[in-house]
Amino acid sequence: MSPAPQDTDKAKRMSPRRVAIASFIGTAIEWYDFYLYGTAAALVFNHLFFPDFSPLAGTLLALSTFSAGFIARPLGGIVMGHFGDRIGRKSMLVLSLLMMGFATALIGVLPTYATAGIWAPVLLVLLRVVQGFGVGGEWGGAVLMAVEHAPARSRGFFGAWPQMGVPAGLLLANGVFMGMTTMLSTEAFQAWGWRIPFLASAALVIVGLFIRLRIEESPDFQEISDKGQVDRFPVLTLLRQQWRVVLLAAGVKLSQNSIFYILTVFVLTYATTVLGLDQSVALIGVVLSSALSLVNLLFFGWLSDRYGRRLVYLVGVVASLLFSFPFFWLLDTRSAWVIWLAMVIGMIAHDMMYGPQAAYFSELFDANVRYSGASLGYQLSSVVAGGLSPVIAVALLGLANNHHWPIAVYMMGVGVISVLATCLGPETHRGDRRTAAGPAASKMTSKV
Repeated sequence: MSPAPQDTDKAKRMSPRRVAIASFIGTAIEWYDFYLYGTAAALVFNHLFFPDFSPLAGTLLALSTFSAGFIARPLGGIVMGHFGDRIGRKSMLVLSLLMMGFATALIGVLPTYATAGIWAPVLLVLLRVVQGFGVGGEWGGAVLMAVEHAPARSRGFFGAWPQMGVPAGLLLANGVFMGMTTMLSTEAFQAWGWRIPFLASAALVIVGLFIRLRIEESPDFQEISDKGQVDRFPVLTLLRQQWRVVLLAAGVKLSQNSIFYILTVFVLTYATTVLGLDQSVALIGVVLSSALSLVNLLFFGWLSDRYGRRLVYLVGVVASLLFSFPFFWLLDTRSAWVIWLAMVIGMIAHDMMYGPQAAYFSELFDANVRYSGASLGYQLSSVVAGGLSPVIAVALLGLANNHHWPIAVYMMGVGVISVLATCLGPETHRGDRRTAAGPAASKMTSKV
């Protein structure tokens, strides 16, 4: 007897590959929106929204609004994690995509300081906060949909698909802005051309919504819902029962997040201000290393299915730690090819951590609090490491008279914290996806 057409259609919507691709596309769109802001802040926002300040002060103010998104991310992770554990992963993914697209498109039609005065930068910051709130809830939902639909033996590989959204979004944002600055004159770009990439987000969101609405709810959440095991206050339960696991996850992520923003943001400042190179040298390095990440992340996610999350992650942390000083030694050669090689090597070590991270964080927490736990552990480090690491690096650079050694020591320091956190954590990849997190988390909670 052949299956009913509706059963066949549902099976397709629950296909691990289809869900993984849908998670990747939606996440890439959201990170495109998130990184688009950073690029615009560096290029045009200082002139358009902070014109009464000196060029340096205006740039610092524009870039400081970029950090507002990081401050809002834990709040987004908590709120959307709560409802993701209460009413489902899929609904929060749809909401996060709508919030991000809505905020990004509105930035594209914002009046500038010349038109609206002080309200222009105020509205800009408010929309950036909405962006941060949305992306704070995005990651947990996207990785859980991919991991919880995946077979137990392939969670690392399928969990790496939404991780690819980060380099894909970064590539797309930089590519669009590079294209606009190439096609338009400086005057046209600053007058109206900068708005086009933001307005284009509306079309991308429609595509993302169409894809996300066609996939089924996570089977893990559906199971606890059918059994009446949905927690009324998942965040409170999480903090009461698994708060040590949340802190451990934040420690595990610390090095990965710090390294990423040093490799993709601070390196631009170092290459131009210290080494005196054209900005295109470092930008090309970012593009090359991000493009390679699309392959690296899948490979290291797959590798963690074979040899374990903790082992692959630990090798990546140690490699990043040991590469801290050599990274700057290679940059200081001022050779473009050597600089690109340094950035690629640094990103490979980073990808060894980020590739298995989705499956690892998902497996650390019980299903009824998994969205909240994975999101909170991830986003806590994003504030401390992601939002502040470029600022810390610039401050250390100034204190050391443009010498790199304090920054390398800082990179090693966060690496040591992540090594300790990873060693304290359990190996999770051998268990069943619906039960491994509970015993593993409980065991770890008693030890930490």
